[in-house]
Amino acid sequence: MKNLTLENLTRVCGGVYFGKADAMNREITSITTDSRKVEEGCLFVPIVGERVDAHKFIPDVMAKGALVTLSERSLDDVDFPYILVESTLQAVKDIAEFYLEQLQIPVVGITGSVGKTSTKEVIASVLKEKYRTLKTQGNFNNELGLPLTVFRLRDEDEIAVLEMGISTFGEMSRLAKVAKPETCVITNIGTCHLENLGDRDGVLKAKTEVFAFLKQNGHIILNGDDDKLSTVKEYHGICPVFFGLDEKHPVYADNIVSRGLKGTACRIHLEGDVFEVMVPMPGRHMVYNALAAAAVGRIYGLTNEEIRRGIESLEAISGRFKMIETEKYLIVDDCYNANPMSMKASLDVLQDGSGRRVAILGDMGELGENEIALHEEVGAHAAQCRIDVCICVGELCRHMAEKAMAENPSLTVIYEQDRESLLKHLDTYVKTGDTILVKASHFMKFEEVVKALEAM
Repeated sequence: MKNLTLENLTRVCGGVYFGKADAMNREITSITTDSRKVEEGCLFVPIVGERVDAHKFIPDVMAKGALVTLSERSLDDVDFPYILVESTLQAVKDIAEFYLEQLQIPVVGITGSVGKTSTKEVIASVLKEKYRTLKTQGNFNNELGLPLTVFRLRDEDEIAVLEMGISTFGEMSRLAKVAKPETCVITNIGTCHLENLGDRDGVLKAKTEVFAFLKQNGHIILNGDDDKLSTVKEYHGICPVFFGLDEKHPVYADNIVSRGLKGTACRIHLEGDVFEVMVPMPGRHMVYNALAAAAVGRIYGLTNEEIRRGIESLEAISGRFKMIETEKYLIVDDCYNANPMSMKASLDVLQDGSGRRVAILGDMGELGENEIALHEEVGAHAAQCRIDVCICVGELCRHMAEKAMAENPSLTVIYEQDRESLLKHLDTYVKTGDTILVKASHFMKFEEVVKALEAM
């Protein structure tokens, strides 16, 4: 890994090196926090977690061929090199910041309340039409996951698309200090993590901390249809490029036609250019994601045809509105996470399903003091949608169920106290030919519901 010698590692993370001096100029081959994924010549970073302190794996890791390990405590009478640091988590961020600087490649940083991952996927799908592109995998968008994503970069990579997720003030600053994006995309400002951020103004303040770490002459791309983001005028001379469905924006879409669960056709206007595209995932929110990708593609010199091809080659990932066809059902696996904005958007898309349209919805977390009202808000929205069955699961979803029943007595509403109870009765709630949406916050573990439906 470029310039990641033991000497530089020690200096960058403010550590103290213990070991043979002649090893100081050796370069590590990779970095891991997982003792099961040790490679010859790697750096091991033992993280102290809530349940496991990975320091206990150090002897085994070094025996397997790791070149060096970090440690938060002195290691007596060992015959392998290690770097003593105050915090391994802080050290891994410091090393990632240094490593990214060595590679000198542009970074597109993506944040927002809803749609970060799907927007990241579309942007990466577009950029790969011209560049060797690395993107965030899974939920590696936090203070440990972001550095681990950076460490996957190699000299041959030409651009990085990094997702940044936060839940409190200051967290974005710590992430952006590592990423230092050349281009920043913010999808929207919603009602998530309100227990720490207070209200949507707090969310806006926390998300826009990223601006302070933009590269000089960088780019800001914002959803101009979002009432909070539309108030951003400029940051240190950088004027935002707005996208949306209003023709006043330099990047906008019109002629939007739903193709049901197959996707959405639209016409994109990109700073004077116009082209047709088929977004291969359903929902108007995916049009917004495609617009963000088009704006990024233009910044990095892609042609209209390359942008169109990149959008149309997008593939769904597990838990993010992935369509699963079984012999009995069409399952819409959207169970990775949820908040009121994304829950309502998914319900809107479900209306285009064939057969009975069944929503299996679970609790949404981290909504703060208004959590009951926000669950009721989703219940009211479900009552207005053209769906046939709404199954609400969890303590908070009781309020969702009650609101849906009160707003639309003709809608079949079923309430289950928890996931285990749902799974016992699930086969009695669904029928062959149903289109079934499965959505909840990650802690609800609704991937088990998806697996149960697939097995039926």
